[in-house]
Amino acid sequence: MSAGIPSASLPFLRPEEVATAQAFLTDGYIRASAENRNALARIRDAVTAAACRLLDLPIPAASQPFLDSIHARVTPSALNKFRLAVFEEINGADWLRPAYFSLARSLIETLVGNELAMQRRINLSIQLPDDDSSLLPIHSDTWSGDSPFEVVLWVPLVDCYRTKTMFFAPPAATARLHEKMAGFETHGVEALYRAVEPDLEWLDVPYGEILLFNQNCAHGNRVNVEPETRWTLNCRFKGVFTPYADKRLGEFFEPITLRPASRIGLDYELPGGWQ
Repeated sequence: MSAGIPSASLPFLRPEEVATAQAFLTDGYIRASAENRNALARIRDAVTAAACRLLDLPIPAASQPFLDSIHARVTPSALNKFRLAVFEEINGADWLRPAYFSLARSLIETLVGNELAMQRRINLSIQLPDDDSSLLPIHSDTWSGDSPFEVVLWVPLVDCYRTKTMFFAPPAATARLHEKMAGFETHGVEALYRAVEPDLEWLDVPYGEILLFNQNCAHGNRVNVEPETRWTLNCRFKGVFTPYADKRLGEFFEPITLRPASRIGLDYELPGGWQ
């Protein structure tokens, strides 16, 4: 995995861009305050309202205590149907994706570029306390067909900490894991997790902060043994002209910030009969 910024790029980048890029290359993630707190509040309120409609409950005065305690109202057996219904409702709002992008626009443009493709639907994850039915074992998204040119914007709607958050293997730890992956072919993902466990970071991300991470790095979650439910959103971004893998442009991704020169170039045709 790349460990530094090419020296030829340094004179063209602002000092703050260099610092952000180097931190991302080294750590594999950037944790920061949401750039648009009003948009974040609107998104969380929309999720809360959707959940209340599905449960036939009045909208609470405060979203976070309601979301934290949803396990008192939704059982593990009903969770996936409930989650998908909330997912469908929020993704039906035409304002959702622009609002989500605004949570980290400047960081995404620093790390990825300013001609972007964005995932067409924003994923929702809900993890109840002591529930092993919604676990995401250790994995890298690229192991299952994602492009290595993508980054993930991960947004908590509640405070995420300890086992209520995700674990993450930084680039150096993931590189060491790759070197011995073949030896785990018959041992399963739990053995893989145990092998890298000493190197894992549990990324505490309270509500109001966002996480941008390198999805080529190994990550996942474990049983949430905290007394609260985890609610998080995630969405992928990539340079629109970078290579795609199984998730294609026009199917999974959609261009969102094409610039005029690119639009002109894509539409251009030489005059007929030109030699």
